[in-house]
Amino acid sequence: MSNAEQSARERSTVHSTFVIERIYHASPERVFDAWANQDAKSQWFGPPNKPVGSYSLDFRAGGRERLTIQTSAGGPTYSFEALYRDIVPGQRIIYTYEMHRDQDRISVSVATVEIEAHGDGTRLTLTEQGVFLDGLDTPAEREHGTNALMDALGAQVRDGSHGP
Repeated sequence: MSNAEQSARERSTVHSTFVIERIYHASPERVFDAWANQDAKSQWFGPPNKPVGSYSLDFRAGGRERLTIQTSAGGPTYSFEALYRDIVPGQRIIYTYEMHRDQDRISVSVATVEIEAHGDGTRLTLTEQGVFLDGLDTPAEREHGTNALMDALGAQVRDGSHGP
């Protein structure tokens, strides 16, 4: 997109908050490890059946996570970059992140993941507060995608291929 096209594009912000709750039949340690371990997280994080361009995870307060994907040959490249703000092992993860489509920033969010024992399993509560920019992404699309990720996480921890 040329500078003139960027200047001519209508600018907008849409703010949204959503909460997703899941009960997983796995220990809180296994669920936490699925977020903290790069090998485990790479198996559930990202769109299914799409090649990952690159992925890195430095899981610590102040650490960064980066993911890039191209949804189709010649299609746009999407990137996710997170900064971990607070981590309480086995209990809480707070991170901020931004999403880009090619060179355009499409959203900026803060996400809180709370993990707690629930019977013989785990209750995970994810709260996301986001601002969606210039009509390039929507709260409904993000919530849909995040629900799909939480389903993939559930399959990962149920299969038990990583973690305690």
